[in-house]
Amino acid sequence: MTDDTRVNPDAPTRGWTVRGTDTDEFAQAARVFGQSLLFPEDIDSLLERMRPLHGAVGYDRVLVAVDETQDEPEVIGTANRFPFEMTMPEGRVPVAGVTGVGVWPTHRRRGVLSSLMRRQLADIRAEGVRYAALWASEGAIYERFGYGNACTELDTTLTRPYAALRADAPRDPELRVVLREPARLRADLERVHEDVCAVQVGQFRRTEPWWDRALFDGPARRGDKAPLMAAVVSGPDGPLGYALYRVKAKWEDDGAQGEAHVQEITATTPAAWAALFDHLFSRDLVTKVFFPFLPADCPLHHLLPDRGRAVAVHYPSLWLRLVDVAGALSERPYAAPFEGVVAVTDRFAPWNAGRWRIKADTDGARVELTDDEPDLSLDVHHLGAAHLGQTTLTGFLRAGLVTEHTPGTVARLDTALHRVDAPFCGVIF
Repeated sequence: MTDDTRVNPDAPTRGWTVRGTDTDEFAQAARVFGQSLLFPEDIDSLLERMRPLHGAVGYDRVLVAVDETQDEPEVIGTANRFPFEMTMPEGRVPVAGVTGVGVWPTHRRRGVLSSLMRRQLADIRAEGVRYAALWASEGAIYERFGYGNACTELDTTLTRPYAALRADAPRDPELRVVLREPARLRADLERVHEDVCAVQVGQFRRTEPWWDRALFDGPARRGDKAPLMAAVVSGPDGPLGYALYRVKAKWEDDGAQGEAHVQEITATTPAAWAALFDHLFSRDLVTKVFFPFLPADCPLHHLLPDRGRAVAVHYPSLWLRLVDVAGALSERPYAAPFEGVVAVTDRFAPWNAGRWRIKADTDGARVELTDDEPDLSLDVHHLGAAHLGQTTLTGFLRAGLVTEHTPGTVARLDTALHRVDAPFCGVIF
């Protein structure tokens, strides 16, 4: 998505209407965000890829900005959201998964995006949903609309001979790994993911269309790699973990330099994690393994004899928006008690703006508007960034981006918001 939030004062004045759309007009919306996000497909291929997901949830959540000054009205902007059941610190709750956001390149910097975002937030609030989440193509844009980067993930690469586990890694002789086409093991994949999703903050429950998307293996998705395969590790009581991956044959003058590209890997026990890594690292002809989506606290780096040999890059993944600040802060559990007044600014959701007295404990909080002087002043995107317990407010304080009126407030609030487990989504939606 391109940036249109800084309005160009020299741009000609044009009128547009933000409204909902339907299945017939969706092709025009797809054309807009396909062009703005530089998608390589033609419109027919794009629709073929997108319609199964959108058709399953309906098109009533798709917003379009329509330029009505043309001889024929033209869709110039779009914003969509999926209805997710995502795991938050308080458990599984409804979350608006924002996606499909774009502005036609000739209509940037005229306020189109701002109009779409403002309307979308109002619609989400009207549905009683307290959170919105997204993956940002350009993070600087979404911060202005109240989204904070709440989750970082790892892109890790391992090359032989360093792709091996330490001798004392937990290995269970009763575990068995099978390698099959994903369709043959889909029930096992779904069972493991459901177990993980129930407790891992940032994951959303996968419906059938989302599993279809995850396992889709067309030529465009596969590229120059072999077909997608599923490795499932099981014990006496059933499946405990899986890895979805593709291999790629490569040969150099000194022999095989094959690669394994892991699309997704997860497990419910330490021994299951170790079994999956052993399987990947022992593939014949494979000398390099790529893990583009790993949680920041993934066991892999702890299981390596020399963790410095893993080429790991942290990157921002899930961005979170508190659509209902009081509701989100009230239902969230806290790691330690906290009491203080936090002054919140929120340009695009004014119902959140004000001074909020927060009295929190391990089972939730009481959050009420007050006229008392604030202990801390910040923007709503700072709260979104800190809400999942990985990003600290201390970093914003040291950068001079939040104001602490009462010394120690940020440290106390960071302690209360902290979680020992890293959030993880792993799916760009």
